[in-house]
Amino acid sequence: MSFHNVFAVLMKFDVVIVGAGLAGMRAAIAIAEKNSRVSIAIIAKTYPIRCHSVCAEGGTAAVLDENDSFDLHAWDTIKGSDFLADQDAVEFFVRECPKEILTLDAWGCPWSRTPDGRIAQRPFGGHSFNRTVFAMDRTGFHEVHTLYERMLMFPNIERFNEFFLTNLIVEDNTVKGVTAIDLKTGELVLFEAKAVILATGGAGRIYGFTTYSHTVTGDGMAVAYRCGVPLKDMEFFQFHPTGLVPSGILMTEACRGEGGYLLNKNGERFMKKYAPERMELAPRDVVARAMWREIIEGRGLEGDYGPYIALDLTHLGEEKIEERLPLIRETAMKFAGIDPVEEPIPVKPVAHYTMGGIHTNVNCETPIKGLFACGEVACISIHGANRLGSNSTAECLVFGRVAGERALEYVLKRDFKSVSRKEFEREESRIFDELLGRSGDESPYAIKRELNETMDKNLWIFREEKGMKEAVKKIRELKERYKNVEIVDKHRGFNTDLIQTLEIGYMLDLAEVVAICALLRKESRGAHYRLDYPKRDDENWLKHSLAYKTADGVKVDYLPVTITKWKPTERRY
Repeated sequence: MSFHNVFAVLMKFDVVIVGAGLAGMRAAIAIAEKNSRVSIAIIAKTYPIRCHSVCAEGGTAAVLDENDSFDLHAWDTIKGSDFLADQDAVEFFVRECPKEILTLDAWGCPWSRTPDGRIAQRPFGGHSFNRTVFAMDRTGFHEVHTLYERMLMFPNIERFNEFFLTNLIVEDNTVKGVTAIDLKTGELVLFEAKAVILATGGAGRIYGFTTYSHTVTGDGMAVAYRCGVPLKDMEFFQFHPTGLVPSGILMTEACRGEGGYLLNKNGERFMKKYAPERMELAPRDVVARAMWREIIEGRGLEGDYGPYIALDLTHLGEEKIEERLPLIRETAMKFAGIDPVEEPIPVKPVAHYTMGGIHTNVNCETPIKGLFACGEVACISIHGANRLGSNSTAECLVFGRVAGERALEYVLKRDFKSVSRKEFEREESRIFDELLGRSGDESPYAIKRELNETMDKNLWIFREEKGMKEAVKKIRELKERYKNVEIVDKHRGFNTDLIQTLEIGYMLDLAEVVAICALLRKESRGAHYRLDYPKRDDENWLKHSLAYKTADGVKVDYLPVTITKWKPTERRY
């Protein structure tokens, strides 16, 4: 049975941006502000105001106070990264952050204010100064809406909502466009482009217990990887200390920034044992490990969904909670039946952020000409082995702008290179004949469930060789079974079975990279903590991993970390 579309749907734009979250929209605006004649397509599988960026709650880091400094923000970020961040990139990043805050302020972002009218800043984990700018506990939501409204001003930005990325068209190591499924009609569309910016976010749904929206399946990472771009530092996955039990919904770090406590079953603030100076405001990897140790050593509280830790906000009082953390109160009441004004919130560590991603330089350029990446999908490497809270939304804004400006410079010197019909037909056949038209006896959803269970068990906060080898073996078995999946719904329009099956294929590729890179890294650094190698090993492992897709499987190379002026030291908090 052939599903071929006889007449290809063809679109042509100077720049195609895939992903309509903070990074993607910021890139589009950066281009449109500088040039009204360059045509821009921004395509995404959701609507822009439904992107995962709206889930960012706590804030955005920036040096705004005269008593703070760029060097201090850089040092906090580098120390927080367990010295795996590229220091030249970090130095550039921290200097650009304040510009983005003030730009969004001018565009109407409703930042929370101090009584004298200045932009308010709160403490956040691992930061030695109160530099996290916020809009109550809905920061990402307000940033997204501010950018979306700004984007509507520019007639040369055309939006393609509910289009699903399937591939890049690359010839002679130069990007020529992307293919995407129009979810409404089920047609495969070819977007010819001089430049492509990937801004598709992280890969957190490879885990089961996670703060990520169901849409965050690593699409851009997997597509770039399949086209030959290396993925950098994929073994480093952040576990946020406070995921709501049992849903995994994020209980923002702002809860602790505003003075919340973490308590074990004995009612003690146990962080004094693990980080005596910073307590609950130590970096996320330190707090998550401490919480997990309390749980596995039997000091967690017992609940219907297993052991947990108490996040206590009761001493803050209703007025402060309503002013600074209204979404947290609403979410806890709606999803856990608990009012944090009256009783502690049940939480435990949860998969939250992909420190690794598509290998780029500080200009967001990948090894493929004309292909750029920004936001969580990219690994410029400002987060290294552990991201500091409130540096992620800042990264999306700073490097979204950089990617847009660099892509604009690139396209102004380039002509269109037409895509051969054969390329398009090959992609159409892969999706509609080989996948949708296939008969098989495997369920994609069973494969996804088993993948999540494997990642939650063997590539969680504490790792060791036996479990990771098991994970590699299991993921490879799941990849074999995936070749025999059957999609029951054979229709074209809004075929969620087809889209989710494609997403599961992406996640299997990425999970294999995570597992192999983690198994090879024989040390503990940041979020990658090995019980069998509990010490950081700068002599052998102060380097980035680069994973390549080859005919023989995952091939891993390494790249030195760029150090400018901060030598690695012991991390103490």
